[in-house]
Amino acid sequence: MNVTDIRIRKTYEEGKLKALVSVTIDQDLAVHDIKVIEGSERLFVAMPSRKDDNGVFRDIVHPITMEGRKTLEGLILEEYHKHLSQQEAYAENGGKNRW
Repeated sequence: MNVTDIRIRKTYEEGKLKALVSVTIDQDLAVHDIKVIEGSERLFVAMPSRKDDNGVFRDIVHPITMEGRKTLEGLILEEYHKHLSQQEAYAENGGKNRW
């Protein structure tokens, strides 16, 4: 799996949902509505899901292996933290770009 793009679409300050993310894989497949969630012990990534007829949420798309999940989660959380740092720097600079 070659993740070629990660976009933080929206961030949230309130609640457990911290961000909505889109990921592009091999420049051919886009996965939208991946969530960054604040858990009781750490941030984690939740894949897009929908509720089935029994009211149970099921992932629509997900990594098959634990290694794939760990890699994808690491890349998404890294990009999320980078995004937050950029927002913070922008705010500290009075809303002006540093360059």
